[in-house]
Amino acid sequence: MKLINRLDELAGLEEYWKKKDAQLVVIYGKRRVGKTSLIKAFAQPKPYIYFLADKTTESENLKLLGATVGKYFKDTRLEKNGFKDWYDLFEYLKQHSKEKLVFAIDEFPYLAEGNKAVSSMFQKGWDETLSNLPIFLILCGSSIGMMESETLAYKAPLYGRRTAQILVRPFSFFDARNFYPDLDFDEFLRIYAVTGGNPAYLLKLKDAKNLHEALKQYVFKPIELLFEEVEFILKEELREPRQYMSILKAMSFGCCKFGEIINETGVEKGSIHKYLFALEKLHIIEKEVPVTEKSPEKSRRGLYQIQDQFVKFWFNYVYPYKGEIELGNTTSAFAQWEKTFDGVVAQNYELVVREVIRKQQKDLFPFSRVGRWWEGNEEIDLIALNENTNQILFGEAKWSNKQIGTNIYEDLKAKTQKVGWGKKGRKEYFALFSKSGFTPDMKKLARTESILLFEQDKLMR
Repeated sequence: MKLINRLDELAGLEEYWKKKDAQLVVIYGKRRVGKTSLIKAFAQPKPYIYFLADKTTESENLKLLGATVGKYFKDTRLEKNGFKDWYDLFEYLKQHSKEKLVFAIDEFPYLAEGNKAVSSMFQKGWDETLSNLPIFLILCGSSIGMMESETLAYKAPLYGRRTAQILVRPFSFFDARNFYPDLDFDEFLRIYAVTGGNPAYLLKLKDAKNLHEALKQYVFKPIELLFEEVEFILKEELREPRQYMSILKAMSFGCCKFGEIINETGVEKGSIHKYLFALEKLHIIEKEVPVTEKSPEKSRRGLYQIQDQFVKFWFNYVYPYKGEIELGNTTSAFAQWEKTFDGVVAQNYELVVREVIRKQQKDLFPFSRVGRWWEGNEEIDLIALNENTNQILFGEAKWSNKQIGTNIYEDLKAKTQKVGWGKKGRKEYFALFSKSGFTPDMKKLARTESILLFEQDKLMR
């Protein structure tokens, strides 16, 4: 099975496959992020059983699992009757597992919903039976919260039993670009500003001839999964989706500070932490602090941002016009998209340049942190630093049709004087990132002062 990227995850699974002892590997991550593709790519060259749990009763899942296991072992009776309970499954594997076997259960949280004691049963089954078999057990799930509470958390029944865990994350910009190898940087950046690094979304939009058509066919269309995707995920993961919807809506309007979110949503101050923490755990939002903060976890200067690019896009262009789109009218949604989307792309470029500069660190210095800085009304798009060597790089990114001139560089230099980090004796570097290149004067100055100039993602020599 062909798998785009995920080489590190595959290599990690292969390392554990080589071990003689039984393995229990937990794989989790957002819905449609590529967990199943990873499992199948790893398992298919090997003896394996793959079972996708259903959101149904426990007895029905046991019957479906019996059909899957019975087919593998050519046991027609098991195929027909299924398992009586989970201990019946463990005993069956004990009797029939003679060769090393990958046994993968996908959407394990569905089993936990059907029976709250199922994790405890798997713990007992692992301790008494499965851990003594030549088995490579994979428990996989899209509900990050439930996977953590059932398998990873300290109080989880299976805590301490897993031999490895993999959080499957969305692709970085440059890994995601492998889905569209024929597109130029600027063309793909526009797609990435919609999909983020989610492989299912990237593949979904790929069949359209351009981005406008992709949105018309697959996003601004009520029968398509992407139209309902965000609401579906929030309802699946969270008990009070309306509160979370209001918080995400506020963030999409630019409310980033704690107080701003409270004022916009009306959520009580005593409850807001709970909601924000839950969204952070799901990797939907993130709390960003200035990259120079000494203790980021204790900083009071945090700003909340929607981390998931498709969630951000959906709240900007689908949610406000949902009723109209359901009636077949996409005029308002597209008008807003055409009016403001360039700004969304520019925001994404500011994030992507962090990946761009990381590729250059071998020629500069090793970075311990890369991020944004702000104080008052002043902001710097990119700072990369190293505490041990007292080296710092300042960068500015401009996604516009205008070339960057020397004024942008002079403004950046002026702002750096307000950055107090390592000021005594620090070694400074500068980089500018532009969609449309640089003026002749800026190029000349760059040669004189050794400034790194990047046109889109390419370093100009």
